[in-house]
Amino acid sequence: MAALIRRIISTTKAPAAIGPYSQAVLVDRTLYISGQLGMCPTSGELVEGGVQAQTRQALANMGEILKAAECGFENVVKATVFLADMNDFTNVNTVYKEFFKSNYPSRAAFQVAALPKGGLVEIEAIAVLGPLTNAS
Repeated sequence: MAALIRRIISTTKAPAAIGPYSQAVLVDRTLYISGQLGMCPTSGELVEGGVQAQTRQALANMGEILKAAECGFENVVKATVFLADMNDFTNVNTVYKEFFKSNYPSRAAFQVAALPKGGLVEIEAIAVLGPLTNAS
């Protein structure tokens, strides 16, 4: 059996990893994107403005990682949302729909005890590279 190729995906347009992990890892056509916080890529600090601003920044960061892997939000097939407060679920969904417009990926959402840097939301995803055709 031939070995699969693993490629580390990294871009300076998204925040650098704050631990011993990669922004994303591509194996064959599957892209595993590490959890993205609402951090400014240049300062490394959480953006101000609450959970909606942090969600928007987290998804913008994810978009830059997707671009670095030569794909987009339409390639995302699974997402996981981690919330510091489940009461923010609706506010996160409002912003989430700005990035995922149709054929939504499968998703789970959890309230967690705490997020890195005191974040309010963290989002990770799995994408499949290449053109996807939607079956009815």
